[in-house]
Amino acid sequence: MKSTQGTLHRFGSGIRLSRRRFVTGLAAGGAALACGRLLAAAGGPASVPELAGERFDLRIGYQRVNFTGVERLATTINGSLPGPILHWREGDRVRLRVTNQLAEETSLHWHGIVLPAAMDVVPGISFHGIKPGESFEYAFDVRQSGTYWYHSHSGFQEQTGNFGALVIHPRAPDPFACERDYVVMLSDWTDEDPAHVHAKLKKLSHYYNFGERTAGDLWRDIQARGVVQTWRERAMWNRMRMSDSDISDVSGYTYTYLMNGQPPAAGWTGLFRPGERVRLRFINAAAMTYFDVRIPGLKMRVIAADGQPVEPVTVDDFRIGVAETYDVIVEPAGDTAYALFAQAIDRSGYALGTLTPDPGLKAALPTMDPRPVLTHVDMGMSGMAMGATDAGGADMGDMDMSGNQGAAVDHSTMDHAAMGHAMPAVEANALGSRTMGSGAAGYGSSTPVRHSATEYGPQVDARAEPSGYRLDDPGVGLRDHQSLYGRRVLTYADLRHRYGTPDPREPEREIQLHLTGNMARYMWSLDGIRFADAEPLLLRLGERLRITLVNDTMMHHPIHLHGMWSDLETGDGARIPRKHTVSVPPGARVSYLVTADAPGNWAYHCHLLYHMLGMMREVRVEGGA
Repeated sequence: MKSTQGTLHRFGSGIRLSRRRFVTGLAAGGAALACGRLLAAAGGPASVPELAGERFDLRIGYQRVNFTGVERLATTINGSLPGPILHWREGDRVRLRVTNQLAEETSLHWHGIVLPAAMDVVPGISFHGIKPGESFEYAFDVRQSGTYWYHSHSGFQEQTGNFGALVIHPRAPDPFACERDYVVMLSDWTDEDPAHVHAKLKKLSHYYNFGERTAGDLWRDIQARGVVQTWRERAMWNRMRMSDSDISDVSGYTYTYLMNGQPPAAGWTGLFRPGERVRLRFINAAAMTYFDVRIPGLKMRVIAADGQPVEPVTVDDFRIGVAETYDVIVEPAGDTAYALFAQAIDRSGYALGTLTPDPGLKAALPTMDPRPVLTHVDMGMSGMAMGATDAGGADMGDMDMSGNQGAAVDHSTMDHAAMGHAMPAVEANALGSRTMGSGAAGYGSSTPVRHSATEYGPQVDARAEPSGYRLDDPGVGLRDHQSLYGRRVLTYADLRHRYGTPDPREPEREIQLHLTGNMARYMWSLDGIRFADAEPLLLRLGERLRITLVNDTMMHHPIHLHGMWSDLETGDGARIPRKHTVSVPPGARVSYLVTADAPGNWAYHCHLLYHMLGMMREVRVEGGA
């Protein structure tokens, strides 16, 4: 990624605003950006521009915005933040002329879209970038339908507003056509220069964590668990030099959370008439924030994940990782306003909107859920049941915290070549046929977790093992929702492809990759190797393979493979859902199948913007099977 030093100096370091102002944004005196100008919030919520057809002209430039009472300069598309909603039609050939009006290189990546590698445009992998003052024309056939999005892959521009929504309409009649259809795009905005945010994290990884445990928390834990149990748990975290409140790297201390470019105090509004069904296309376009979404008083019927159809499932809450999309249908009553409430995973703020039959009718602000606390489950401790709320008393033998001291592990038993480190232009390992059936092993491979020699060094300070599949675990902060509130939470295990597994072939081989990091130094990597030092992963054109991701960190990581689908193994081999972004919880592993049907060079990375610098690989699809 290109450095933004010297270009984003137009951002100040920001002023210290009150906690409430950071959470909600401003109403009077604040503004929301749309249609190339600043609109006062008092004038009503602004709408995001929409463009449809086969030819598009997009201009990436600067625009002044004011979300917190301080005017800043954003990176916008056609003067809008987010950029225009683009409507395409399946089967059409689209042409998009993108003009760079910035003082630095830019790009647009069509996230989740199947297209030629030359049109994927990731600088340094498949593209040289659009230089200042120049234009580039994208041209490709649209081979899918559903909800997607687009964003810059240059520097930190995604954080400063360079993104927008894609809605691709199917050629065939839509079985879930609704009377109302809205995009709900979630994002996180900071008044700070993103380069400064990253620099602060490098100096102090918990700089933005204002939810650290207090003496009051200690006393409550003692009352609930007793002195001995509390001592053991606190001692464990102290020995690991980690915090059980370390949920997000960047919080509402600097972020204002937006819904369709509106801060909570202004609020986006969607109208409906009595008796109408409403389709909501949720897109997480945040740089660093996972959101937990609910609409109090309304059930949500999930009909698509990452643009692809799934068997409908009705839920009250869902967690949406960075870069993921979910389509839901709701059926609101005719005389009630409903809050679209998207809490940041660390509960440091929220994005807010209203679904209402009358612009003058507003919904009550929902109560924020309690701030999550990491448990042994989230650290990959052994013996933990899926969905358990607290492990309690697991000893340190379950987690290898040796980090850069060099662990007393017998490396002679590890097949380093098989793990993909032994040769230039790394080729994936073949781990045998015992677990190779599509979905035959439930959630994926039962191959033992293995660590390679590259995971023992300064890039890695923790390894969770053994690591299990937890696809039916709602996750930290959501596990008790059914029992406490009667709210059903969507999990990956609920996802079933509506029309059956798209490619039923058996995978021929498996790649096992570890998501690694050193939190103290804020360094991120795959298998302990940062992107700058990594060799490409080689795939054979036409092959079917399994990728197993093992998360050795305390953070969620949304992993995105460009150019190809990730067929997520959720327990039913006949109904494997397709995704373009797969979220891997802390201390867990996830398996998915990939059909290498897209020749060329592709990016493969964590979609958390400040992780992507290190947690990234180039994937090359070459030759034939």
